[in-house]
Amino acid sequence: MSEAKIGIIGGSGLYKMEGMTGVEKVKVSTPLGEPSDAIILGNLEGARVAFLPRHGEGHRISPSELPAKANIYALKSLGVERIISVCAVGSLKEEIEPLDVVIPDQLIDATKGRGSTFFTDGIVGHISFAEPFCPVLSQILFEASKKVGTKVHKGGTYLVMEGPQLSTRAESQLYRSWGADVIGMTALPEAKLAREAEICYATLAFVTDYDCWHPTYESVTTEMILANLHKSIDTVKRILKLLLPSIPQMRDCACASALKDAIATETEYIAKEKRKELGLLIGKYLSGEGNVSQA
Repeated sequence: MSEAKIGIIGGSGLYKMEGMTGVEKVKVSTPLGEPSDAIILGNLEGARVAFLPRHGEGHRISPSELPAKANIYALKSLGVERIISVCAVGSLKEEIEPLDVVIPDQLIDATKGRGSTFFTDGIVGHISFAEPFCPVLSQILFEASKKVGTKVHKGGTYLVMEGPQLSTRAESQLYRSWGADVIGMTALPEAKLAREAEICYATLAFVTDYDCWHPTYESVTTEMILANLHKSIDTVKRILKLLLPSIPQMRDCACASALKDAIATETEYIAKEKRKELGLLIGKYLSGEGNVSQA
C-alpha cells in the first residue's frame, strides 16, 4: 500500500529501523520536480510511515539545494498528514548542551533566496504562521522524548541559516543577542511549505555542538557534528518508536485547515495550468468549499 499518514524527514539511516515491516521503496514524481530521493514506506509500531532522506541517500544534496517543494508535495501525494522533521542543530544557549534534544516552537528565517511558498506565478496565498510548528504534534514528540530518558527542552527558537558554511563567531553572537536557542539549516522552507499543504509539522532537533560562540569549546567542525549525530541516532529511533502509537487518528489543530481563508486570488484569475499543478493542495477550495476572493 503506497500511502501513509505520517512522514519522517531526516537522515537516510532512520528508515533502517528494527521491527519495520512491509517495506517498499517508492519513486514519486511531482509537478514541482523530483524529491530528494525515493520515499521508503513501512509499518512501524502499528503505523504506516513514509521516510524521506532529506539530503538524499549518501547525503549528497546541500541545504541550499534541497527540493523542498517537491519533498512536501510528494509526501502530501502519499496521504501524509503529519511530518516529523529530524535534524541536527548547534546550541546558542549554555544550558542546551551537545546531545540534548530540543522541540522548538518558534523560527527565525535567516536564509537567502530559498523558494518558500507554493503560491507563485499567478496565485497568492497568505497562511497564518505565527505558530510555525504544530502544537499537538510537538507535545507528543516532547512526551516521547521524556520517556526515553534523554534531556529534552520543550520550546525554543530555531534560527535557520543559509549555509552550507557554518557561522562566523560574530554571526553566532548576533544570533544569541536575538534570543535564538538553536541554529540549523533545514527547518525552512519545510515548515512554511508544510503549513501551506495543511500538513502538521514538528521538529526533533538534536544538538551536536555549541556553534562557535562558546569560549571554552573548540570551534565546531563537520567531524564533531557527524560524531555526535552518530551518537544520537539510537536515541532518535527510540523516540520515534514511542511517538508513533501516541499520534491520534483525527486532527483538530489549525494546521489541517490552514488554507481555508488564505487564498486571495479570485478563482477566475487562476490559470488552468496552475490549478492543475496545485490541485492536490487547493482543489477543495477552488470547488467553492473554502475559496475566499479579495479585492
